Amino acid sequence: MTEATSPPVAGTTGVGGVGPPARADGIVLIGEMQGSGYRTPPALARRADGQTVQLTPLLYATLSALDGRRSYADIASVVAQETGKPVSEDNARELVDKLRPMGLAVREDGSAPDLRRSNPLLGLRFKLAVTDEEKTRRITTPFAALFNLGVVLPVLAVFGWITWWVLFDKGLASATHEAFARPGLLLAVLAITVLSAGFHEFGHAAAARRGGAVPGVMGAGLYLVWPAFYTDVTDSYRLGRAGRLRTDLGGLYFNAIVAVATAGVWWATRYDAILLLVATQMLQMLRQLLPFVRFDGYHVLADLTGVPDLFQRIGPILRSMVPWRPTHPEARALKPWARVVVTAWVLTVVPVLLGVTVMMIVTLPRLVGTAWAGARAQQEQMALAFGDGDLVGAVARGLAALIVLLPIAATAYVLVRVLRQVGVAAWRRTDGKPLRRAVAGLTALAILAGLAVAWWPSPDRYRPIQAYESGTLTSVLPGTGSRTGVDVGSEGVGTVMWPDDTALPTRDAPQLATVLIPDDGTATVEQIPTTGRPDPTASETAATEDTPTPAPEEPETGDGDVGTPPTGTEPDTWIFPFDEPLAPGEGDTQALSVNTTDDTATYAVAFALVWADGEEPVDNTNEAFAAASCDNCAAVSVAFQVVLVVGDANVAVPQNLSVAVNYECTSCLTYALAVQLFVTLDGPLGDDAIAQVEALWQQIAAYGATIAQVPLGEIQTQLTAYEQQILDIIEEDQGPLSEPTESTSPAPGDETTTATPTDSPTDSPTDSPTESPSESPVAPSETTSPTPSPTAPSETSSPTPSPTGSASPSPSSDTT
Repeated sequence: MTEATSPPVAGTTGVGGVGPPARADGIVLIGEMQGSGYRTPPALARRADGQTVQLTPLLYATLSALDGRRSYADIASVVAQETGKPVSEDNARELVDKLRPMGLAVREDGSAPDLRRSNPLLGLRFKLAVTDEEKTRRITTPFAALFNLGVVLPVLAVFGWITWWVLFDKGLASATHEAFARPGLLLAVLAITVLSAGFHEFGHAAAARRGGAVPGVMGAGLYLVWPAFYTDVTDSYRLGRAGRLRTDLGGLYFNAIVAVATAGVWWATRYDAILLLVATQMLQMLRQLLPFVRFDGYHVLADLTGVPDLFQRIGPILRSMVPWRPTHPEARALKPWARVVVTAWVLTVVPVLLGVTVMMIVTLPRLVGTAWAGARAQQEQMALAFGDGDLVGAVARGLAALIVLLPIAATAYVLVRVLRQVGVAAWRRTDGKPLRRAVAGLTALAILAGLAVAWWPSPDRYRPIQAYESGTLTSVLPGTGSRTGVDVGSEGVGTVMWPDDTALPTRDAPQLATVLIPDDGTATVEQIPTTGRPDPTASETAATEDTPTPAPEEPETGDGDVGTPPTGTEPDTWIFPFDEPLAPGEGDTQALSVNTTDDTATYAVAFALVWADGEEPVDNTNEAFAAASCDNCAAVSVAFQVVLVVGDANVAVPQNLSVAVNYECTSCLTYALAVQLFVTLDGPLGDDAIAQVEALWQQIAAYGATIAQVPLGEIQTQLTAYEQQILDIIEEDQGPLSEPTESTSPAPGDETTTATPTDSPTDSPTDSPTESPSESPVAPSETTSPTPSPTAPSETSSPTPSPTGSASPSPSSDTT
């Protein structure tokens, strides 16, 4: 950052008694500001303490005429000649009297004036000069050559390429891992980052030197509570706009040089951790470009507009925007285009600073809790490192413990400064005005009450910030939460069914879960047009129906064996807040029932008998989806699949899935049942067995055609009975089947016949939008089949696994 400071410059003053007026010691006359945004360009003078003062042409001519020898009459004559305006001796006295409070002229008795520096809220504190003007000149003069155009353009081009490479190609994951795995590298990165901040100041000084200005002292101080370096480049005001902008951007240019050099070191050593330096340089550059505080971006904007005191223009600009008040003279002094830019800056920076202040107040308790927890964790790690003899790791942990506390100190410092300055200003402005002082007092009490409410100790208010919290504005500010339910990272209240043998999640130990959020009608739901389904590759047993609930009609039916396409009813647009189920693949079965019409019931039935060759992977899927978004309605979906595998299957991964969803429903019911029978045969069935299976399948098809008249509670029982009949036919033809057992895996070469029935029903009668998904992947070692999961308006049931064994021969021991 740049800082306006410089050592005293010798001058002539009157000494002792009353004598001719004279300038104060150390005054430097800079002259008229070039590229000014004022209608009348101001002139600049610098005091011995480094404070730069803007003067009108008349006052600057008067200050120039003060040499300790001229009388007031002589001063009036010189000023009149310089400005072309008539100036009397009394006018000269009046002008000199205006210079004395500014610390530019000695008092009438010849003594030095009191120097009162401006005290900006976001100014640098506790400054310590490291070099004087001469040392700064000697150190930075060689670096001025880096601003030759033949050097600048290649460096910026390489820096742009490195930025793209690190962010979009190489990445920083390996660098971060290596840095934290090797604390020595992390300390090196931190140390070089600090040194690069000092090198940043070399850029400002070298740029000023390149333009012909004389840089002043360089040093360090505290910005808020953070250490910061500074360089006095006040003399750059004697340069034109281009020279001042070069000075402002010189530090960023030197950050780019550090990034380029870092990439070169990485190329030679291949230590990924040092690439973090590239990231730190980018972050420094982005932070410095912010125009809201006195970083480089602020000075760039000030020099672009030619208005070096932007913060002092906030009050005049805001007062000038009040309709019934005249334009403030300080706002009227700006050129029209400069006034537009400064006004835009004011209208941006004021809300930002106010918002940041409010956020600091609201989030301070959480930050305190997080910093305290982080510091304690780092302290524990430091103790462990000391115990292991890892001094480097212990030092790194100690520094980390201090670093996590710095944001709290910075926040507290800023808030104290704001309250103090506002309080002092209010007290001064209400002096002699009891009514206004009373209002100010009541306002102060209200602010204190608000702070007490925001910071009142409670365990929840000071708990550490967790990784799962979003940290958005809506999650921090009260009353701005999501209207549609629970968002990622937000908090809410609900009832959840959790397995008895599972530890409940806590804030400190959260667990991953899937949550369906009902739409209250105020959020926008993306509507996706329903796409066409592929034609059946084979026939199927399917039924769909859309009828009034009290008297459902009989659905249509068909029969088939493989490649069952989805059957059921679908709306013209998919209105549910999740993706539409994918179309089934070859050999898969899917029943899809969607109801969006009040006072109706829809049924979807998909029955399939699949013959599979054991030489190919067997991954048939059986799915039942039921979804409803209506009043006094029902959606029923039943999928029944029988898979008969002839021969040994090296890969057998059948899947059974049922999902029932209610969305914005009132007095509605959704029921989804998926039943899958998976049987591995020693060889083809005999003709009699095949005839019996086909005859039984005709009965099953007829049952599916009339399933709308069957009570829901009897459907699963009947399908289970059909499964058993099929198994009986197979056993009669090929002998007893192996008993389903947990984790059965036959040895290579064994001949085994297996049968795995899997049932996956989901029954969701409810008056509120809920979903009870149950998924049953069938592997050779185990099949999990959820039991029916009814849901009520106040709770969501979770599926209960009911494993059944599934033995699958694996001559090659390559079973998946």
